[in-house]
Amino acid sequence: MTQKATIKKIITIAKNKFYLEIYMGLENISWEIFPFNYAAALYAFSNKDKLNKVVEKKYLYEPKK
Repeated sequence: MTQKATIKKIITIAKNKFYLEIYMGLENISWEIFPFNYAAALYAFSNKDKLNKVVEKKYLYEPKK
Protein backbone atom coordinates (compact mmCIF):
# COMPACT_ATOMS: atom_id res chain seq x y z
CA MET A 1 0.00 0.00 0.00
CA THR A 2 1.05 3.52 -0.49
CA GLN A 3 2.11 5.75 2.37
CA LYS A 4 -1.00 7.91 1.96
CA ALA A 5 -3.31 4.92 2.50
CA THR A 6 -1.98 4.29 6.03
CA ILE A 7 -2.94 6.25 9.13
CA LYS A 8 -0.83 5.77 12.25
CA LYS A 9 -1.99 6.82 15.72
CA ILE A 10 -0.94 6.28 19.31
CA ILE A 11 -3.96 5.45 21.45
CA THR A 12 -4.54 4.77 25.14
CA ILE A 13 -7.09 2.24 26.35
CA ALA A 14 -7.41 1.41 30.05
CA LYS A 15 -4.05 3.04 30.87
CA ASN A 16 -2.27 0.96 28.19
CA LYS A 17 -0.70 2.50 25.10
CA PHE A 18 -0.98 0.99 21.64
CA TYR A 19 0.08 1.84 18.10
CA LEU A 20 -2.94 1.81 15.80
CA GLU A 21 -2.40 1.48 12.06
CA ILE A 22 -5.43 1.96 9.81
CA TYR A 23 -5.20 0.83 6.20
CA MET A 24 -7.63 2.50 3.81
CA GLY A 25 -8.79 0.42 0.89
CA LEU A 26 -11.23 0.97 -1.93
CA GLU A 27 -13.82 -1.42 -0.54
CA ASN A 28 -12.95 -1.81 3.12
CA ILE A 29 -10.92 -0.55 6.04
CA SER A 30 -8.54 -2.85 7.87
CA TRP A 31 -6.48 -2.13 10.96
CA GLU A 32 -3.80 -3.54 13.22
CA ILE A 33 -2.95 -2.72 16.79
CA PHE A 34 0.50 -3.10 18.38
CA PRO A 35 1.16 -2.86 22.13
CA PHE A 36 3.80 -0.50 23.56
CA ASN A 37 4.96 -2.89 26.28
CA TYR A 38 4.39 -6.28 27.86
CA ALA A 39 1.55 -5.09 30.13
CA ALA A 40 -0.33 -3.73 27.12
CA ALA A 41 0.20 -7.03 25.29
CA LEU A 42 -1.29 -8.95 28.22
CA TYR A 43 -4.25 -6.56 28.31
CA ALA A 44 -4.83 -6.96 24.58
CA PHE A 45 -4.65 -10.75 24.81
CA SER A 46 -7.11 -10.88 27.71
CA ASN A 47 -9.57 -8.32 26.33
CA LYS A 48 -9.67 -8.92 22.57
CA ASP A 49 -13.40 -8.33 22.12
CA LYS A 50 -13.47 -5.20 24.26
CA LEU A 51 -10.44 -3.79 22.46
CA ASN A 52 -12.00 -4.47 19.04
CA LYS A 53 -15.25 -2.73 20.01
CA VAL A 54 -13.47 0.34 21.40
CA VAL A 55 -11.21 0.72 18.35
CA GLU A 56 -14.06 0.30 15.88
CA LYS A 57 -16.38 2.66 17.75
CA LYS A 58 -13.88 5.38 18.65
CA TYR A 59 -11.23 5.40 15.94
CA LEU A 60 -12.53 3.79 12.75
CA TYR A 61 -16.04 4.99 12.13
CA GLU A 62 -17.48 8.48 12.42
CA PRO A 63 -19.89 8.92 15.33
CA LYS A 64 -23.58 9.09 14.48
CA LYS A 65 -25.11 12.53 14.97
